[in-house]
Amino acid sequence: MTAPHPDDLREAARRIAGAVPDPEIPVLTIADLGVLRDVRVGPSGIEIDITPTYCGCPAMSMIATEIEIALEKAGLGRPKVATVLSPAWTTDWMTDEGRDKLRAYGIAPPPKGAGRRALFGVDEVACPHCGSTDTTAIAEFGSTACKALWRCHACREPFDYFKCH
Repeated sequence: MTAPHPDDLREAARRIAGAVPDPEIPVLTIADLGVLRDVRVGPSGIEIDITPTYCGCPAMSMIATEIEIALEKAGLGRPKVATVLSPAWTTDWMTDEGRDKLRAYGIAPPPKGAGRRALFGVDEVACPHCGSTDTTAIAEFGSTACKALWRCHACREPFDYFKCH
């Protein structure tokens, strides 16, 4: 039996690792979020780089463990998972599918292309429930550090907004 080609092995590892759900927002995968940065196959096995959405994100150790488990279950062995902080993660790395999943889950996604300039605040956030932009920020932090709490004046529902950065 021949060993799989490194490119095939890398793509299989990327697909499997990319399917790992985010522990804080389980409708998103780490590929949806753009947290999965790189997958390499080297002489010592599979190496995977992940970048946290926030420095000190408490979910990163769980994500690394889940990647290890997923690849081991798939018979690819235990990968070496490294957390890479530079370049810093940005919401621009989120996929369009990930943004759609957030909205369907009731979390307002960050606008595409907002980048780090949005760190200085956003003027308009559309309600994920009714689509109205007649919304107001209530608190800088929502259920997790990467989200802010907003309220819609049209449907009167509170909602989380996934902050840009």
